[in-house]
Amino acid sequence: MSTCIFCEIVNKKKKATILHEDDQVVAFEDTRPQAPIHFLVIPRPHIETVLDADKETLGNLLAIAVQEAKKKGLDSNGFRTVINCKRYAGQSVNHLHVHVMGGRWFSWPPG
Repeated sequence: MSTCIFCEIVNKKKKATILHEDDQVVAFEDTRPQAPIHFLVIPRPHIETVLDADKETLGNLLAIAVQEAKKKGLDSNGFRTVINCKRYAGQSVNHLHVHVMGGRWFSWPPG
């Protein structure tokens, strides 16, 4: 069985630039940023996809995403939040995560 890299970050077995952590959520810088500002927000417990999450977890993830986006000044020009669900949508780590990206113009549709 493979190890979840995000669980390793939660458990301090892998280093990350942590922006926020509490008893429910961890936010950290993305190691392969797709925008000048790009961070991830994850639940502490291992939850594979958005399909497996409850309303409280999703609310916590988005609340911290907004909080950290504001701290980085992204509220002035806007930012994008993305939750990929499973392989066809581009989910590369099977641990629920919200991408928060900003600092550049984003086009639509995304790809």
